[in-house]
Amino acid sequence: MDFQLLISNITNPTLLFFLLGILAVRVKSDLEIPASSAKFISLYLLFSIGFKGGQELIHSPLTEEIIWSCVAGLVVASVIPLYTFFILERRLSVADAGAVAAAYGSVSAVTFVTASTVLESQGMVFGGHMVAVMALMEAPAIIVGVMLMSIYDKENDAPLSMRDVLHHSFTNGSVLMIMGSLIVGMISDEKAAMGIKPFTTDIFKGRRQTPDCTFRWRLV
Repeated sequence: MDFQLLISNITNPTLLFFLLGILAVRVKSDLEIPASSAKFISLYLLFSIGFKGGQELIHSPLTEEIIWSCVAGLVVASVIPLYTFFILERRLSVADAGAVAAAYGSVSAVTFVTASTVLESQGMVFGGHMVAVMALMEAPAIIVGVMLMSIYDKENDAPLSMRDVLHHSFTNGSVLMIMGSLIVGMISDEKAAMGIKPFTTDIFKGRRQTPDCTFRWRLV
């Protein structure tokens, strides 16, 4: 079972294309993704994650487990950038330390899909609201990272006020996209949402419903 899972992950198209990109760099090929396309892909992933998270959250009964899961996700995403920043700031610039700290605080969609695939291979199921938790974890990490950079960047002659920092953090394109998509997913009509399912779900990993009404994710 473990060997089959390893082969499945190694032969995953996403990983293979990633290796192709590494090969292109090593052989100094002129193959590259245009900057505008790369930005679109990033925004699409944020939109897809946020929208599906909102859909799963609104369709799941609001239980104590869901509330505590969301709270735990927000706390973890806020605390990790704090200590990561001060560790990295000893070796890196403030800007680099803040950026890496924010990256460690947020959760990777690829990591989430991989972890959920491992759980599925072990016969363990989890609620669809975990997608919403993943979406919620993006914003606090970015906000904390931006705040730390603004506070500790001594080279900045005109440091931002706390109000400016919060405004910039919440209006940051990535944060606004994923949080806005989360809210849109929560208030969207279910039938209308099915109309854009090929764009929001089919391109970026599918889901299937199990008899006990929990959701499991799979690599496709």
